[in-house]
Parts: sequence; C-alpha cells; structure tokens
Amino acid sequence: MKIQHLQGLISAPFTPFDSNGKLDVSLISGYYSFLKKNGITGAFINGSTGEGVSTTMAEKKAVAQAWADCSNQDPDFKVMAFLAGTCLDDCIELAKHAYEIGLYAVSLTGPFYFKPANVDMLAEVCIKVGKEVPNMPFYYYHIPVLTGVNLPMFDLVKALDGKLPNFAGVKYTHEDFMDFQSCMSYENGKYDMLWGRDENMLSALVLGAKGAVGSTFNYAAPLYYDLIDAFNANDLVKARILQQKSINMIRLLGKYGGISVGKAYMKIVGFNLGEFRLPVKNMNAEQFELFKSDVASLNFDEYKSK
Repeated sequence: MKIQHLQGLISAPFTPFDSNGKLDVSLISGYYSFLKKNGITGAFINGSTGEGVSTTMAEKKAVAQAWADCSNQDPDFKVMAFLAGTCLDDCIELAKHAYEIGLYAVSLTGPFYFKPANVDMLAEVCIKVGKEVPNMPFYYYHIPVLTGVNLPMFDLVKALDGKLPNFAGVKYTHEDFMDFQSCMSYENGKYDMLWGRDENMLSALVLGAKGAVGSTFNYAAPLYYDLIDAFNANDLVKARILQQKSINMIRLLGKYGGISVGKAYMKIVGFNLGEFRLPVKNMNAEQFELFKSDVASLNFDEYKSK
C-alpha cells in the first residue's frame, strides 16, 4: 500500500447528542458542511473528542455511517474511524464496518486496562487488528495522557515496519518532540505523522509536520491556518502570537471543566451538540455565561470558524 501523507487540518468532531443524551446523527451532515467551509480536510471520528469510549458499538457504527453518507463522494475529505475499546474483537468488528461503508482509514490506541507490557506486545495488538482490513490505512493513536500506554513511538514504528503492510503512521498526541522527530525521519519520512497537540502546533511545524488532528479545529480553524501561513512565510513573530492565542483559548478548557468545554465553544459558533456523557463534567448555565464572557475577552470572533 502506498502511504499517503495527509496535509492540513483534520478535525476531531464531537459526537452530537440531543437534550436527553441520545445520539443525534441528523446533525452530522451540517457539521461536515461547516468543517468543509472552514477548510478542514478530514475528520477523526469516535475519538477522544467524539467520546468513542463512552458510546455503544451500535452508536459508533451509526456515527461512522452518517459521516460516510455525507462525505464519501468528497475525495478531498478523509474520514478516519477510531476503534475505541479494550476488546480487540470489537475493534476488528468496527474496522471491518469502517471498510465496508467506505471510510478512508482506521486508528487504534493501546488497550488501556490490561496494558501491553512492551512495544512488542503493542505491535502484536496493532497487527491483530490492522491485518483484518489490509486494503485500508491503519494508524496508531498515541495519547498516553489518557491511555497510560507511554511507549516510544519510534520503537513501535520500527516494530511494525514490514510486518503490517497497511500501517500508515501515527496520530501523535504527546509532547515528546524527540520521539516525534525520530518517527518523522524514519526511512526518509516513510510514515505519515499527524500532530495531535493543538497548543504545540508551531513546534511541530518546525519539525516538518504537514498534517494535524485536533479538537479546536472544529471551532477555530482560521486561527490555525493563519498560523501555518505565517510559519510558511517565515513570519515567526506572527506565528508565535497566533500560537499564544490558541493557548489562551485552550486554557479555558481547564478553567471550565476540561474536554466538555469544546461543546460550549461549538454553541458559540452555532452548533448545539448536547453534553458530554458521564463521568465527564459539564458546565451549568451560570458557568456558561461566565465562559462566554471569557471567550469574548479573547477576541474569539476574529478567528473562530464561521
């Protein structure tokens, strides 16, 4: 399989729920159009932002089908499905479903309850799942802050090289720039390394990253494209200013409760996608008003998605 190196901003979409916490896939077509309008080049669905670990098998398949229905005829928009879970047979079922409905790629993270003891065991996990969809790009999703599986990706890339023909690369959501650069340099840049920390994008661009997956791209894509343009123009002063705007925006997630705050940002740009499921905490109405005031102080209207 020829490994395609994806470029631009790939959104990690939120999964839409109604006021009763039930899945509402009717919103996904409009969501796709909104992302396209803002220059987004793909979607990483059912991931951390999409609460893939909190949805049922049927719900994950319904989300995947909805994204396939609205984007499969768009060659410039790549949908990647995260195979959330600790049961590898479930991950295989989801991978086969993603292939059958025509999605672009699948992605797997390390099992996070019974964790792989070393890189060789993690490679076995990847091979077991990835070989079941041999004609589909397979990405490993490295996010040790949530999984606790913190093994060097450079070692995993070496362990999978030549053993999993459809291994395409890594969605790298960690701050180990030495490891990230080593992966990017492996075999003259053979594998696709997608950056996954929005608040550190400038540092990843310096190392040569061309594609990124992020949650804040949902509601602030223009900011990041301006940052990329400034970097490419060698205007590092502007690029640093824009990266700080990203950091200031992301700091509000910590102030108001974490990952669920992303859906509050989406309300501000016109999408009510419901709340996060337990055990994630959502802000109340009073906190939301305070949040909106803080967002306004950042001049968010200047760089929000529209």
